[in-house]
Amino acid sequence: MAAAGGALASVVATTQFVGPLLAQEGSRPESVYEQLDLFGDIFERIRAQYVEEVDEKDLIEAAINGMLTSLDPHSGYLAPDDAADMRVQTRGEFGGLGIEVTQEDGFVKVVSPIDGTPAMEAGIEAGDFITHVDGESVLGLTLDEAVDMMRGPVGSEIVITVVREGVDEPFDVSIIRDTIKLTAVRSRTEGETVVLRITTFNDQTYPNLADGIAKQVAEAGGMDKVNGFVVDLRNNPGGLLNQAIMVADAFLDKGEIVSTRGRDPADGDRYNAEPGDLAEGKPIVVLINGGSASASEIVAGALQDHRRAIVVGTKSFGKGSVQTVMPLRGNGAMRLTTSRYYTPSGRSIQALGVSPDIIVAQPRRDPNADENDEPTNPFTRSEADLRGSLDNDSLTPEEIEQIERDRAKAEAAAKLREEDYQLAYAIDILKGLSALGPKN
Repeated sequence: MAAAGGALASVVATTQFVGPLLAQEGSRPESVYEQLDLFGDIFERIRAQYVEEVDEKDLIEAAINGMLTSLDPHSGYLAPDDAADMRVQTRGEFGGLGIEVTQEDGFVKVVSPIDGTPAMEAGIEAGDFITHVDGESVLGLTLDEAVDMMRGPVGSEIVITVVREGVDEPFDVSIIRDTIKLTAVRSRTEGETVVLRITTFNDQTYPNLADGIAKQVAEAGGMDKVNGFVVDLRNNPGGLLNQAIMVADAFLDKGEIVSTRGRDPADGDRYNAEPGDLAEGKPIVVLINGGSASASEIVAGALQDHRRAIVVGTKSFGKGSVQTVMPLRGNGAMRLTTSRYYTPSGRSIQALGVSPDIIVAQPRRDPNADENDEPTNPFTRSEADLRGSLDNDSLTPEEIEQIERDRAKAEAAAKLREEDYQLAYAIDILKGLSALGPKN
């Protein structure tokens, strides 16, 4: 299974094996077999002389994982239980908090919360650092050990301590663990704009996308009633490479979507779009942020390079590598980085990310703010509110009703700016393009 993978590392395991512990004698390079003999010697000494009895199976798994994690942050060994969890996750349902995480400076860093999960509802944001779990520090733990601390029975409570940029003091967040059921694509219509919120790239992503577009266009009364589409990839950590290709292809009639290149140039692949555009040429805005990784960046980069979409938001995560998950004996698996991917223009986004065409930052929420506080506007009265004001004699009742409907739409758009500034900005762009009319 080839995965463009998210920046998630929720099942990466344990200790790193740091290689030869003894100095080489002389200048003669040691052969691979001599190195393996050295490994066997160390293994036997640990098993026989370590201060406590060790589990041989765990020791070997740790050594294998250490070999893989020394390569890059996304390669690793999956023990049988972890491999089973990963297979469940790609099908879209698993237990937990609903966050994708990585490790940075010894702490657990949130790549992105997943829509509709306990973590999202509790206010966890991309870029947050988790420093403590139920009062115990995660500093010095491996990512797998920290993730294990966050796992627990569905319905149980966990308290995590969060450090957030822009907030002076760490704060605690209480979350109730739940079964995470991923809906890969949520669709809705805002005014005349169809919003497609893609939360992950699993087996259901493209079918959900196609169904969502068809449903929203039908409810709008046809494609001529739609002014454009917003493809929301914010906080989407990635997933399956083939689904990213299919999603990009959904909006492209032709041209390259992505290419992958391994160590051997002969192993490279190119993936091209096939005729057919589900949006029928309507303008598209793609939303990204620092939680948009891997497969999300493939889609954003392809649509940006083909000038098929305007990319809005903030710089994406910058994961430009592809992992292949290889089954191993004993029901375990190995996740190995096998290639880099490149956008149609030939650029790699590894460590750089996709740069938006228009940078729009989302205002951060203050966890200490009172949600019931609402801004007051002293200028809420108008001429129509004054006693004895004259009626408007230039419009028919039907025209006045239309103006009221238009005003209600504008007020709804203003409310959306308070709830989701980036999305409102994207919708405003499509309104502006629609107002200009079709190209000649």
